[in-house]
Amino acid sequence: MKQLAVTILVATTLVAGSARAAEAIPPAKQALVNRVLQLWQIDTIGQSMLQAPVSDAVQQARAMLQGRAAPEKRDAAMTDIVGEARKFMEETTPIARASADKLIPTTVAPLLAERFTEEELKQMVAILESPVKKKFEAMVPELQKKLGESVAADTRAVIDPKLKGLQERIGLRLRAAVTP
Repeated sequence: MKQLAVTILVATTLVAGSARAAEAIPPAKQALVNRVLQLWQIDTIGQSMLQAPVSDAVQQARAMLQGRAAPEKRDAAMTDIVGEARKFMEETTPIARASADKLIPTTVAPLLAERFTEEELKQMVAILESPVKKKFEAMVPELQKKLGESVAADTRAVIDPKLKGLQERIGLRLRAAVTP
């Protein structure tokens, strides 16, 4: 019981301290913090957090169906699974984004205001608005694709046989696990 009281006291103190800190932010600095947050697009973090487990689930399903189902059944199942994953993302992304939008002002914004000066925030805005940064970011998918294709071509002779062996070993283990 005493531990609960101490926890409540600490939490109350932290919330009160955060509220005072938020109140103490000069309007010009708050405007810079808001601009950094807008340019940074941190509200997409929820979507990123959702994508990883959904992608893993689809990959696991694909692996489970490989060699265990006839190609037409496998393809139909994967089409359904991918459709379900897409529907899940469409339904949950707005929920995650709304949560991020609600929490950013009380979590991330105060940290930025506390740890960066107005001058540093101005520099951050300049970096985030930089045409060179935008040009580079627009190029990133192309760069990643080009590197990925080059690495695949360069390592195919060594990696493909190893990957095929891994898939065969996994298939054997899966068959052994499901065989009565």
